[in-house]
Amino acid sequence: MQAEIITIGDEILIGQIVDTNSAYMATILNLNGINVKQISSVSDNRDHIIKALDEAKERADIILITGGLGPTKDDITKKTLTQYFNTKMRFDEEAYQDVKNIFDFYGKEVTPINRLQAEVPEICEVIRNLNGTAPGMWFDVDGKVFVSMPGVPHEMKAMMKERVVPKILERYHLPFIVHKTALTQGIGESFLAETITDWENSLSTVGIKLAYLPSPGMMVRLRLSTTGKDKDKLNEAVDNKIEELKKRIPEYIYGYEIFGEERETLEQLVGKLLKDNQKTVSTAESCTGGYISHLITRIAGSSDYYAGSVICYSNTVKEMELGISKELLAAKGAVCQPVVEAMAQSVREKLKTDYSIACSGIAGPTGGTDKKPVGTVWIAIATPEKVISEKFLFGNNRERNIQKTANAALNMLKKVLES
Repeated sequence: MQAEIITIGDEILIGQIVDTNSAYMATILNLNGINVKQISSVSDNRDHIIKALDEAKERADIILITGGLGPTKDDITKKTLTQYFNTKMRFDEEAYQDVKNIFDFYGKEVTPINRLQAEVPEICEVIRNLNGTAPGMWFDVDGKVFVSMPGVPHEMKAMMKERVVPKILERYHLPFIVHKTALTQGIGESFLAETITDWENSLSTVGIKLAYLPSPGMMVRLRLSTTGKDKDKLNEAVDNKIEELKKRIPEYIYGYEIFGEERETLEQLVGKLLKDNQKTVSTAESCTGGYISHLITRIAGSSDYYAGSVICYSNTVKEMELGISKELLAAKGAVCQPVVEAMAQSVREKLKTDYSIACSGIAGPTGGTDKKPVGTVWIAIATPEKVISEKFLFGNNRERNIQKTANAALNMLKKVLES
């Protein structure tokens, strides 16, 4: 079963808003065994919309449309669909009552322009909208299903979940699609691919496809996908291959993601380990300027395990707040193993925590030398027993270097906590 998604609106094409609707709809469709063939965004133009509809029905069985259903003149989707299906408008009393209920809630009279929201193409089946004034519309024409929904995300999501998907499942007998993702950190995409070549080649023998999804911070998601009639067997096949992968690269896998469910971030996983073990952590950040602290503290409940940070961006602060000797800084520079290890030890003692993270590096784009190029970063983790440290060479992009440093630091702490 193939579906296509069309979003309508000039505001998308000029970059004024980000199209989050398509991602949500694609996720929901996949969870229910429907492949998305294509996603398109088109302008508020009759000819452009009609061309998109003509092309979509050649590729897909289900065409989902969002946007352009408002009461103003620039919203032309409903009028265009009426013309496209060679029908006329009718007044739908139930749709009008939904509009009226919303106006009644705010103590207002329905305006003439909003009354027009209850006019729909004669051949459509109305999909009620209990969260807004624009009803959805279901067209069943020549074996193809067209569904038009509002572009307002919360209205569309409610309509998809409560009405559209159940109706699709009533009409079609669909296979299962299973996606599971292994989350890795600390190895680049190309090196990872070389490391797991034999394992990747074995996936085709059990009907599993693999996708690499890289992101900043040397993080790569490995998504395994398969489809079929027996959901239990599909899950078993994917789980077996993930277990094989875990044995192949245990040092790089930090978690897993089940498609359609919110995945745990590194900071969530680290926070859970600290909380479960009743341990605390502090940070001493130079090149990241507090970004590691930001990631840790954006997790609700982080006050249970996070004490605080010393943002020692300058050497003066390293000396004054952490007691790093002026002689060491002068001899070795701020970006070196002895300095970052001293930072980690000092902040752990200063803030009286069980663990600490420290980092110092050259984020760029300037400041590098032949011996210490831009992207050079040292990270240290202090524990009650020891200090471990590691040198990284990340690259030339300042923002990505900060992200990579934070992710690498959290992953180092996670490994320590799990050991």
